[in-house]
Amino acid sequence: MTLARRDFLRLAAGAGALPAAPYVARADTYPSRPVHLIIGYTPGGSADMTARLFGQWLSQRLGQQFVVESRPGGATNIATEQALHAAPDGYTLYLASPAAATNPALFAKLNFDFIRESTPVAGLILFPDVVVVNPELPIHTIPELIAYAKANPGKLNFASSGIGSTLHVAGELFKMMAGVDIVHIAYRGGAPALVDLLSGRVQVMFDNVPTALPYIRAGKIRPLGVTSTTRAAVLPDVPVVADSVPGYEASAWYGMVGPKGLPADIVEKLNREANAILAMPEAKTQLADLGASLLPGSPADFGKLIADETQKWGKVIRFAGIKPE
Repeated sequence: MTLARRDFLRLAAGAGALPAAPYVARADTYPSRPVHLIIGYTPGGSADMTARLFGQWLSQRLGQQFVVESRPGGATNIATEQALHAAPDGYTLYLASPAAATNPALFAKLNFDFIRESTPVAGLILFPDVVVVNPELPIHTIPELIAYAKANPGKLNFASSGIGSTLHVAGELFKMMAGVDIVHIAYRGGAPALVDLLSGRVQVMFDNVPTALPYIRAGKIRPLGVTSTTRAAVLPDVPVVADSVPGYEASAWYGMVGPKGLPADIVEKLNREANAILAMPEAKTQLADLGASLLPGSPADFGKLIADETQKWGKVIRFAGIKPE
């Protein structure tokens, strides 16, 4: 990988010495072939859904196919490394998620520095989490959850999709800010965690709104609070956790980045198209039905979000002493 990257830089430098040679990544001709959008998760989850929706919309607007490539493994680090070390020509993009913000604190050694080796392109959407409990638990509000946990330290447990996952750190942030002792139970994915919540094997879960919503509507799990700063449109009667734990906020977000050195004119073109999609009435409706909020803005806005989230979750991970599996 290192040799190939050096060769690319050497050849690119040589091309720059020939003014008559057109640069391959000109925005006026981009994209002239399919673009690969890499995700670090298995198909079927919220990352895959987000990538396919925006890939379809970008394909329609730009006239070239945006191919979603799922490369799971290594807590998204495998996909991240491949995407960031690709040629910075706009034909390999990466769907960044909160793992980009948590992994620097979770892993002592990574083969990349996400903030330094990525080029922010565009924020896309944000999913709040929702704190849910098994209906057998005699708890109906966040204050009741806090009171119960304080009266019964270590007796409640909460499920997550894995150590260091967004669902895990959301729960650890709640424990830290509310001053409660709730035991974390890690699963290999959100689906098995939710199955055990439904069966009563675990009692509490900080789940993404889109995956929890069908079970909430069916009365199979009880929502206590959403983790965003405002109420979720799809759960208008559920208060925000911050009403009871001031300052609390935890959300899953997605956006596009490219490798370091991605040409500014291509970044601007992709950002403009992403914002145009977020302004489309049909996109707004479809995303709202999934419980997502929109993240329009500049590349710098998305870069700031990544930096802020990296700092925030790093503190939580160090406070909780979370170590990767």
